[in-house]
Amino acid sequence: MKNAIILLFTFFCGFLNAQTNQNLDATSFKKMMQEKNVVVIDLRTPDEINSKGKIKGAVEIDFLAKDAEEKVLKLDKNKTYLLYCAGGGRSGECLTLMANKEYKNIYHLTKGFGDWVKAGYETENKNKK
Repeated sequence: MKNAIILLFTFFCGFLNAQTNQNLDATSFKKMMQEKNVVVIDLRTPDEINSKGKIKGAVEIDFLAKDAEEKVLKLDKNKTYLLYCAGGGRSGECLTLMANKEYKNIYHLTKGFGDWVKAGYETENKNKK
């Protein structure tokens, strides 16, 4: 019984540690973008992206759209996903959704696109020619 409790406690602590390590600041997020099989996903609305720009190369999935969950759950579970939104709320929700569906390599920009911009990292704007 004692061994079972220790094993359960170890598993639970590992789970909590994995959840904590999925939260990235802008610098760590940018660094992870350099790894193989990484997909950056912008979860903001088209209006938000059009008005403020986005991280270069990010795939757009409007997390507020009716079909957002369906689009997210079609993603390949073998890739690494870096999620972001405006301030970290939607990307945190999406991370939880994906973790509950057994995606393993998912991370999010904790303070969102605003933190990325504040750090001075590159963005692109589709409306600029």
